[in-house]
Amino acid sequence: MQCMKKLSVVVAVISLSYAQAAAHAGAITVYTALEEDEIAAYLKAANAAMPDVKVNVLRLSTGDLGARLIAEAANPQQDVIWGFAVSNMLDPRLQSLLEPYAAKGIDALPAQYKSPDNKWFAATGYVAAFCVNTDRLKSKNLPMPTSWEDLAKPVYKGEIVIPSPAASGTGYLQIVALLQGLGNDKGWALLKDLDKNVAQYTPSGSRPCKMARAGEYAIGVSFAFPAMQSIEEGFPVKMVIPKQWVGYELEASGLMKTAKNPADAKRFLDWTLSAQAGGLYSKYKELVTIPGAAPNKAAEAAGLPKDLTAVLYPVDFQKSAAQRDATIKTWQDTIKR
Repeated sequence: MQCMKKLSVVVAVISLSYAQAAAHAGAITVYTALEEDEIAAYLKAANAAMPDVKVNVLRLSTGDLGARLIAEAANPQQDVIWGFAVSNMLDPRLQSLLEPYAAKGIDALPAQYKSPDNKWFAATGYVAAFCVNTDRLKSKNLPMPTSWEDLAKPVYKGEIVIPSPAASGTGYLQIVALLQGLGNDKGWALLKDLDKNVAQYTPSGSRPCKMARAGEYAIGVSFAFPAMQSIEEGFPVKMVIPKQWVGYELEASGLMKTAKNPADAKRFLDWTLSAQAGGLYSKYKELVTIPGAAPNKAAEAAGLPKDLTAVLYPVDFQKSAAQRDATIKTWQDTIKR
């Protein structure tokens, strides 16, 4: 019953957005999986750049957003998909909903950050990282982990929190890199050993880091930005980029074929590749694909490598997308949580 009430509220919000859109010719509806704090900053700038466009946003976690997009495929409710994991965006069921559009600035993006048919582009991305609470580590006399294999050691039992790959894009990118890098047999064996030490799986990719920095657990397996943010804010956190199998994800955006306001939807997508947007991304992202974007000072202070391409595992995103449902089902059947 609680879930049905929540759904009703979401539907009501969307209905309200469309009622407002009827009175506001420049309204667009955007679905996104970006984090709430960055959405607020981006929209403030976008509204200043396009004051005649009202941007209605529905934010869901990656897994929930993917399910919603597929459920609404026969009657899409959005004009734009914004900042959505490319491993999800490449699902053929979603690709069929997208309209090719060469946003202004897309020509400057390297080929790996956009689709050949212009159905999506990725201005940002995120990278797997461990958030380690140094105070808790010291109080429990635990060694500093440096690899995925370290996390599977019995000494860390009950001290690790990880995002669920069934709900979180961060959780999925983490296991994809392990499975592609180690192969299925060794990859699943490592994940089963790691599971013995996991206190809980969260629906949010940033939540494990926040729990670790609060001292609830020693290690939050997350992505780099919340680790960088935690260090900048003075929490006793060390960011660890694992020695191998460093997964990453691109955050893709695209135009819907059924966009009710395609002109303003295109303007919004143009803005997401603008120099103004690129300057904002560097405050929230460890991976910005727009050439010339300023480096993230918090990333440097936290020890993130300047050349991320040197440490990232070369994820096959097409394979990741094609095997997504089967991989998540195997994870659910194997981990049983």
